[in-house]
Amino acid sequence: MLAGRLDVSTGTFAVEEIAEPHAGPGQVRIAVKAAGVCLSDVHLIQGVIKPLLLPGDSVTLGHETAGVIDEIGDGVTGLTVGQRVLLQAGEERDGVVWTRGVDYDGGWAEFAVATAGTVVPLPDSLPFEQACFIPDAVSTPWAAIVETARVAPARPVGVWGVGGLGAHAVQLLRVIGAAPVIAIDPLPAARERALAFGADLALDPADPVFATRVKEATRGRGLSYAFDFAGVAPVREQAAATMARGGRLILVGLTDQPLTITQGTHFSYLKQQILGHYGSQPEHVLELLDLVAGGRVEFSRSVSGALRLADAAEAVRRLDAKEGDPIRLVLVP
Repeated sequence: MLAGRLDVSTGTFAVEEIAEPHAGPGQVRIAVKAAGVCLSDVHLIQGVIKPLLLPGDSVTLGHETAGVIDEIGDGVTGLTVGQRVLLQAGEERDGVVWTRGVDYDGGWAEFAVATAGTVVPLPDSLPFEQACFIPDAVSTPWAAIVETARVAPARPVGVWGVGGLGAHAVQLLRVIGAAPVIAIDPLPAARERALAFGADLALDPADPVFATRVKEATRGRGLSYAFDFAGVAPVREQAAATMARGGRLILVGLTDQPLTITQGTHFSYLKQQILGHYGSQPEHVLELLDLVAGGRVEFSRSVSGALRLADAAEAVRRLDAKEGDPIRLVLVP
């Protein structure tokens, strides 16, 4: 079968022919129908992120995967051949979380094997191209909003970076009643998209009256919650400076750059907080599928393009270059 493989030792990525996997005990195999391309995949190829648990040197990328079960291993119950499913982005093994497409083979392939407990049934009404990226691209901001930040309704929220995760954050914040939702991005197209996704206001971070506009939008209160989806040090400084008393800065975008709070005494006086966030739990994916089923959210606008699996390297290039300012590119075997 074809698979998008990364040799971690050399940093070489290629779509190549490898042997088909088969479902072992407690596992199922799916015929992949769609797989998301995430910035984390780009960072893996670039060597910015390194697998921590991968037993060898090579791995099939792709932690956002949906398809149809075509093989069931011994001992699996409650799942059937032909069933439409998505795969959770990882699984716990002996108390340690392994990530699909990082620590073990993922969904950039014609077939993918998964532990039965990581398989989530899909309704017929949800297209594979929209379902595949719910684990991570949607579940990560959802978990950041409802679990880490614990956003309350009718509170002002800022979202820095309206890309693959931030765009969904805007949508989800509106669902839970945050108000106003202020999106911040240097790209005009991203700001327009934020407004289309439900933001009340979209600002350029370089606007010379940026702080004044945030103050006006929040009726002088400042932001109760500020989400950094960009992972950029200046964003964190700007976000911290716009927060209200007791405001929370939630770090979702990943960076190893130092975190600096220039007005440290002011930050402490206002009892503000900085909260780190990473990923999501399986229940967050299930909650999102319930929201989709209830008509609260839909993700057709999130699919910025679909490419063949054989063109995975081109998808990576487009995402890395932000060509067309994509939310999610999807690979279709």
